[in-house]
This record gives sequence, C-alpha cells and structure tokens, in this order.
Amino acid sequence: MKIDRLMGITLHLLKYGKTSASQLANKFEVNTRTIMRDIDTLCQAGIPITSVCGVNGGYEILETYVLDRHLVNEHDYKNIICALRSMASAYENKAIWETIDKITLLAEHEEVAIELDLGAAHENVDTNYMINVLEKAINDKRTVQFLYTNNANEIHTVSAEPVGVVYKWYNWYLIGYNTKYGDYRMYKLVRMEALSVMEQGITMEHSLNKVMDEWQDTQKSIEIKAVGCAQIKAKCREYLNIKITKEFENGDFEFRIHVPENETFWFGVLLSFGNKVKVLEPQGIINKMKQTCEEVLKIYKEQEWTDT
Repeated sequence: MKIDRLMGITLHLLKYGKTSASQLANKFEVNTRTIMRDIDTLCQAGIPITSVCGVNGGYEILETYVLDRHLVNEHDYKNIICALRSMASAYENKAIWETIDKITLLAEHEEVAIELDLGAAHENVDTNYMINVLEKAINDKRTVQFLYTNNANEIHTVSAEPVGVVYKWYNWYLIGYNTKYGDYRMYKLVRMEALSVMEQGITMEHSLNKVMDEWQDTQKSIEIKAVGCAQIKAKCREYLNIKITKEFENGDFEFRIHVPENETFWFGVLLSFGNKVKVLEPQGIINKMKQTCEEVLKIYKEQEWTDT
C-alpha cells in the first residue's frame, strides 16, 4: 500500500539519512519514478525533505524534523513494551523499568501477546556488574582497561574506547575501539577480568549502529553440511537453526547450517550429539571434529593408565 511505503520512506530517511532514489526504489521494490512521486507527496504533507545533487546525492530529512508521536499506534507501543521487558530480564537497570512505566501510560492496554525471557543472560553476577560499569563508561565517554583471555588462551591487557554492549550468540560482548590497533573489536565479557574505567576520555565519537551494520556486511560465516539421526532432529532445529535438505526413509536427515566462523557454540553443540551426527563438509571442520575427539579420548586413556 502506498501509505505504508510513504511511512517506510520517512522512517528510513530518519534512521539512515541521505539515500538515493535508486536505493529507495530497490528497498521498496518500485521504480525510481514512483519514489520521486512519493517524495513529492511527503513534501506536500509537510515533511521537510531536501534533495542533494551529484554522485553522492540523494534525499534527506532536515535534522529539525521530529516524528509525530501519533504515528505510533497501540500495536507499536506493545512491541516497545515487549522489547523493554526483554532487556529488563537480561540485566539489572532501573532506568529500563522507569521507561517501561512511561511507555505503559501511553498504551491503552498493557498486556502483550509475546513475552521474551532472557533470564539466562542475567545469571552471571560478574557479567551484570561489568555491563553496568561499561554502560556508565560509554555514557561518560571514558576509556576502559581490562585483562582479556583470547581464543589461544593468551592473556593481554586491553585498553579500549567502549562503543556498546550486545548480547548475541548466547553471550555478552563489548564492542570497543582498540586505539593500539586502530580498529573496532569484540570482547566476550566472560573472558574479561579486572575491568576498570580510566581517566582518559575517548578520542572520537562512535556509533554502535554503524559499527554493527558494517560488521554484518563483512562477517565471515561457514556453511556446514551434515547428516543426523532421526532422534536428534528436534534438537538440531532447536539449537542450530538447521535447513533440512534431504530426508531418508528411516527418519535420518541431511542438513546445512550457516554459522559464524569465530564462534564455538555451534561446534560444542555438534560434539554433544556424539555419533548421532556426521559432518560431511567442509573438510576443515571434519578435521577439527576428529582432532577434538581424539584429544578427548586420549585424556581418558591416560586416566585409565594412571588408575592402574
């Protein structure tokens, strides 16, 4: 519907700023002539959209424009309440509950149909403490320092300008600008120790949304092809978000998954299935599975030798 597209164009320009007609046409699956007519309609409605000519040109909304609160309906408020309650279940922050109370006043009915309980993200007391420290450091625009254990089990002292804290892949991460290397990096909070806020301020302004969007485009992932036994199908769907590509008469199935290269949660899940799953490709993951199983078996063989 045209009204939905007009609203979508407005929200897109408010969030992302200057955007070309071709980019808008591609996003909303219409031609550029339609976008130009939509822009004229929005201008006539009083939304101050300006056009910039040139190679890097496009449309943008003046910074002084404020979205009318009446454009947010009852359904939108319920979605906001649901999202805020999820945040509140993930870590302690009184400000979140204060915001929930304010938003609830704007909604005619507080009850929501969906409830997301992220309590598992809230179980580690040390992590919760670090989140609060990092949040304050971000607001105060101060550098932080901590000891960090990397994947190679090496411990280094890290100084970083905190950009944001995110929960993904079942873990909390600090997104920080490492001034030593001049780039943005992710640090898993459970691997951080001796966190402290420094007197030194940040060297430049950072945007969490911009960093995450850029990483989304460049994040390396692996496609894994495997065969699983019938009895683990439900668990594979639950823990790995698999795509089943073939099913056999006995209930066994072939599946594929796309997983982040630098994360290990999925690898541990595959190992936990034991002989109920077999990786078919890529060869690098097959070799890693073999090596890990051999190392585990070696430990138990050595234990048997010690016991005797």
